Amino acid sequence: MVDIIEISNLRCYGYVGYFPEEKVLGQWFEVNARISYDLARAGQTDQLTDTLNYAEVIELIKQKIAKSQFDLIERLAQVIAQDILEIPLVTEVKLKLTKLTPPIADFSGQVSVEIARSNIRI
Repeated sequence: MVDIIEISNLRCYGYVGYFPEEKVLGQWFEVNARISYDLARAGQTDQLTDTLNYAEVIELIKQKIAKSQFDLIERLAQVIAQDILEIPLVTEVKLKLTKLTPPIADFSGQVSVEIARSNIRI
């Protein structure tokens, strides 16, 4: 059985992008994360110390987006996923990172990347 903690619609401002104006002016990003974590003990004890503190994960994501200066959202997603996987007892992360207003002429949509990473060794 796999337990999941899901963080949805986390909006953060950052400076990741290929174009110079993205690095200077910045833009809004949205993150959705599904984190595999054994929640059985927390379900028994009702103690924060027995679960994943999602407030800390949210802060981690916000800081990565605010401080990173990568060209590609693929790289930013990878770095965020790697950092989440370093948290003890996290086994898998599925992350969707969206540029809410990419600076593309005559395009009013959004662009997303979705990655899945795992600590599970076969």
